[in-house]
This record gives sequence, structure tokens and C-alpha cells, in this order.
Amino acid sequence: MEIRGKQRCHYSDILEHLKTYFPSPISDPIMDSYFVHSVSRFLDQVDSLKSAMPLLGTVVKHNHHGASQQAAFPENISSIEEVTGLLADYCQGMTIWSHPNAQVNVYPLPTISSITAFIAAAIYNPNIITDEYSGRFTEAEIQSIAMLSDLIGYDPQQSGGLFTFGGTGTILYGCKLGIEKILGGRGMQEGIREDIKIISSDVSHYSRLNVAAWLGLGMKNLITVPSTSNNEMSLSALNDTLRVALSRGDKVAAIIATLGTTDAFGIDDLAAIVHLRDRLVVEYGLDYVPHVHADAVIGWAWAVFRDYNFEDNPLGFHARTLRSLTDSLERIDSLQMADSIGIDFHKSGYTPYISSVFLLKDRSALALLSRVPEQMPYLYQVGHYHPGIYTLECSRAGTGALAALASMRLLGKQGYRVLIGHTVEMAEMLRERLERHACIQVLNDYNYGPVTLFRVYPPGVDAEQALHRELNDPDYHSQLLAYNDYNRHIFDLIYERVMQGEGVLLSWTIAYRHANYPDAPAVAAMKSFIMSPWTDLKAIDSVVNQVMEAREQITSY
Repeated sequence: MEIRGKQRCHYSDILEHLKTYFPSPISDPIMDSYFVHSVSRFLDQVDSLKSAMPLLGTVVKHNHHGASQQAAFPENISSIEEVTGLLADYCQGMTIWSHPNAQVNVYPLPTISSITAFIAAAIYNPNIITDEYSGRFTEAEIQSIAMLSDLIGYDPQQSGGLFTFGGTGTILYGCKLGIEKILGGRGMQEGIREDIKIISSDVSHYSRLNVAAWLGLGMKNLITVPSTSNNEMSLSALNDTLRVALSRGDKVAAIIATLGTTDAFGIDDLAAIVHLRDRLVVEYGLDYVPHVHADAVIGWAWAVFRDYNFEDNPLGFHARTLRSLTDSLERIDSLQMADSIGIDFHKSGYTPYISSVFLLKDRSALALLSRVPEQMPYLYQVGHYHPGIYTLECSRAGTGALAALASMRLLGKQGYRVLIGHTVEMAEMLRERLERHACIQVLNDYNYGPVTLFRVYPPGVDAEQALHRELNDPDYHSQLLAYNDYNRHIFDLIYERVMQGEGVLLSWTIAYRHANYPDAPAVAAMKSFIMSPWTDLKAIDSVVNQVMEAREQITSY
């Protein structure tokens, strides 16, 4: 039944019809079946969009945004069926992240259990600001925090945390706590009346800029420390930076250590950073301790290997994969030294967006962010769990917490070891095949993870020598830019081919890093980020083949 036109009808008659647009609040076989059928119909329509391509339906080649900006609010009631078809149509052109030929970036492919968790939260709509509004969904948050604390080595009796709006949110909470530690909690009432610094590496996630700006510190108070050729924060540069800042009386709220950079999986030496922080606190007689936040939104999952028997290797990983996993674990294993940690389940945790965790070693520090319940007079009248007293968010969905719990319960350490190990194994196989070609240079060959960055060079060019000069020789400036363009041309040819239904979808970064001299240009790169358990050696070989075929298409350079 559709209600259209201007026919006169008492609102109660329309209301009875509108009730069928919602899941029934009591068991009703007819309405329950209609709900299941409606969801199933949507899934059938989306499933019909699948093909050999790593995309749903047809490729959207033109920009609809102009027309979309002219959309008007509808006048009439529609039908579930009509809107279901509309929703399925909006999936056109969407990348299927689980497809073996989708190697674009660190995008999530959710487990069925985590999807079910999102459905449960969507139907019953918990707000985990308080257990009064969320029932046992708050238990999912508490249990998830405890399980993650156990995984990385925090004491679950002392640790705490919360699910927040993304990796940016985890960094924001960490930096905010660092500020309040300096101000003794006064910043919540009085605001920030002095310059306070945040320190991170130059290859850390750009969300550091958002955090500095939105916290009111300003991006000018964000100090970026140079990184090494391995895409990790230079410890000598960090030491110099901190000493200069502290010697002139600057206050440092937070040091952000990155454990798994987005582009190259660079892993900072967290243990060394914490030890340096502790030494300087004593040396400079600081009356506060700069907060060390580990941005481990990608790398956290490698902690499942902390108690893996690498010598016996019961899962049978190749030697090259074992080297990669052990080298990564050497840094990840120090996560428990951080004051707080950012974890994204919607990256390496295999849940839908958004499922981000701010994990805190000492949950008593959350008191620095607290408000008194009297400021929220209509809340916290019953129940026992009231995180809304200290969270930034006043509305916090239970989706992320339940989805994270679902994937952890479903997969366990063993499942995560298999999934993470497979992505690393496939990345190592890709690197091995790329390295067979003298015209290709793998850029992040010392950052062991599921991401591979590489550059391709024209015939007659010594690729290894060219890359060395690009990174170190100012006289090679223009050639670096020319090779950026050359690689972009190859990437565009590959992308066009994928849009026509064949090949592997890669991604592109305009700045894998900057060359190692003043005012140096950025080094661009093609990028394969493997996340899917369906990625196999056939997909790996396709990457190499399509790169070489695209290179051969460029007849003049």
C-alpha cells in the first residue's frame, strides 16, 4: 500500500500502515517474516550486481553530485519495496573489499557475525552512554576492553577504554588526556590558555592535524619528527626535538607512536620512545609525564602472535612470512608500555565501519575528563555503567562494541593468526615476484605487513640506482617528478583495465615519503594492500602481469 496524492485520510489509518515499516515490538509471525523477506530481497538485488569485477554493478563514470545537490525532500510516503530497490541501486560501483582482485587499501571485509552484530544494534538501537539505554550492549564494550587488554598485556583490573568514532577519535582521546594531565584537569572547565605541543612522526596519519586543530591547540603546535628510510620515527630526531622543546619551557602533552603506518606499515620503536620519555622527565624535572599514545589502529592485530610458537610453526607459514611476522611482532610486543592505544576493528579486525577502541592502561585517568552527573539531570538515574560522564560523545552506538566482540569470539587468536598470516604471506609472494623484475623497486621492503609499495622504471634505467638517486640526490629532482608521472601513467592504464572488467584494483599514493634533502618532492608509488582471505597466488600473479603489460603499452618516454 502506498499513500500518495491528496486524498483525505485520518492519520490513524495511515499510522496503522506505517507500523508495517518497522520491526514489530512483539513476536508477530507475519510481520517478522515480512522483515526477514525485506532484508532478503535487498540482499538478492545486491547479489545480482556481482560479477568477475571487484565492483558491484556498473562503473559510475560520471559525477552525479551536481544533480544530487538539487534533491528535494519528498512529499509522499513510499513503500519498503521501492526504497529497497533504491538502496540496492546506491550500491552500484561499490568496491567489494573481500574480492581477491581488490587490493586497494586497509578497508574492512566484515565477518558474518560482526554484520549480525550491526543488524542487532540497528534494530534495537542501543546508546551505550549508559546501561540504562543499552542493556547488555554495555557488557560487550566492557568485555571487549578486557579481552583486548589481555591480548596486548595490560592489566584488565586496571585498564579501561571505550569505543569511539574512528581512529581520529582514539588519538583525540589520547591527546586530550595528555593535555589534562598537564593542566590537572582544569582544561575541561577553564580551557587551554597556553601553547601545548603534540609530537608525532612525519609519516603518521594525517588525523594528527585534525586532532591538534579541533582540540584548540592549533596545527602550529603539532611538531612532526622526521622518519627513517624504514618509515619509523627517528629516535635521534625525537630526542633532539624533545630536548629543544623542553629546554625552552614548552609543555609536551602527547607523543604519538605509530604502529603500522597506513601507506607502508612503518612501526615506531614504542619501547625506545617510552624509555626516552621517562629519562627526559627525570632529567628535566618535569611535574607531569607526557602521554604516549600508540596509534596501532592497523598493527594491533599482530599481537595475536605474541604467544605463537614460531619455532614449531604449527600453521605452516613460509620462512619469508615468518620473518615478516616476527620482525613486526618485535615492535608490536611492546604495546603494553603505551599509556593508551588506538585500535580499529574496521581495519585489521574484520568488522564494519565504525568499530574503534580507545584503550587506556590506567582507567582512573578518565576522571580527568569527567563531568558531574548533575550537569546531565535526566541521565544516570538507574544502572551501574555510565561512560557518558567522561566520553566526548553524548550518543554512542553499540554497533562497534558488539561487532568487535563478535569477531573476537568468532575468530579467536587462531582465526586472526590465519587471516593476518595469509595477508602477509600473499604480500611476501607479491614482493618476491616483483623483485624478479629489474625494472621494479619495492619501496617498503623493510616494513613487513600486508601492504606493498613499488615503483616501475622505463627500459634502460637501472631501477635500484634510480631510486637511490631519487631519494638522495637534489640534482635528480626533475627526474623524480618525471618518474612519478611515468608511474601514474601505468597506474591509470591498470585502473582503466580494471574498470573494463579485468585485472586487480590497486591504489596510488602521492607521497610514500619525501626525498632526503631540503624542500624535496614527494615520492609517489603504486600500492597493493591485501586484506581478503580470497586473495591467492593467481591474484598475485595478475598484479605483476598487469604492471608489466601496462609498462609495455608506454611506447615513448
